[in-house]
Amino acid sequence: MMFYYVIVGFFTLVGFLISSRLKSKFKKYSQMPTSSGKTGAEIAQEMLSFYGVHDVKITQGQGMLTDHYNPSSKTVSLSPDVFNGRHVSAAAVAAHECGHAVQHAEAYSMLTMRSKLVPAVQVSTKVQQFLFMGFMFGMGAMGAGVGQLFMVALTVTFGVAALFSLVTLPVEFDASRRALAWLDETGSTQGAEYEGAKDALWWAAMTYVSAALSALVMFLFFALQMLGRD
Repeated sequence: MMFYYVIVGFFTLVGFLISSRLKSKFKKYSQMPTSSGKTGAEIAQEMLSFYGVHDVKITQGQGMLTDHYNPSSKTVSLSPDVFNGRHVSAAAVAAHECGHAVQHAEAYSMLTMRSKLVPAVQVSTKVQQFLFMGFMFGMGAMGAGVGQLFMVALTVTFGVAALFSLVTLPVEFDASRRALAWLDETGSTQGAEYEGAKDALWWAAMTYVSAALSALVMFLFFALQMLGRD
C-alpha cells in the first residue's frame, strides 16, 4: 500500500500547486479591466444570445471559483466576483461556463456522455468509500475469493471515476475553445485582454488534466493489484 500513498500524495501536491497557480492567475487578471466594461453576467447573457440560447438562466452563486453550468436546471451559476466583475477573469470564466450551455444546446456528444455517467459516478463514489474502508482494515487480504472480489469492485469503481475524468477533458477544452473564439470574434476581449483570458482558462483546464491523470493512475494501480492476485 505504500505505493498507493505515494500516488495520493503526489497528485494531491500537484493538484494543490495547480489550484494555487489558478487562483494567482484569476487574481492577476481580475485586476485587468476589459475595454468593454461589461460584467461577467452581461458577457454571459450576450454570448448565450449570440448562439441563440434563450432558455438558460444566469444566477449569482457563492464563494470563489465555484462557477458552473447545470444542464439539469439549465442554469449558469457565476461566483460573485465573476457575476459582477468587469475584468478579464470574469469575462473568461463567464464565457467558459456559457460554452457548456452552448454545448448542451447543440447536443455536444461528450457533454451528453458525461451527463449520462454522473449517476454511475455518484453510486461508485459511495460504494468506493465502503470498499476502501474495508480494504484499509485488511478485508482485502481475507480468503482468495473475498480478496479477489474486493479488488474487482475497487477496480471497477476507480475505473468509472477515471472514465468520467477522461470524458470531462474534451468537454472542458471545447468549452474554453468556444469561449475564446467568441471573446475574440465579438471583441469582448482585445489584445492583452484576450491573451489573459486564454492564460486563465489554460490553467483552469490543467486542474482537470491533473484530476484525470490521478484517476487513471489510481485505476491502473488497483487493476494491477487485481491481476496480481490471479
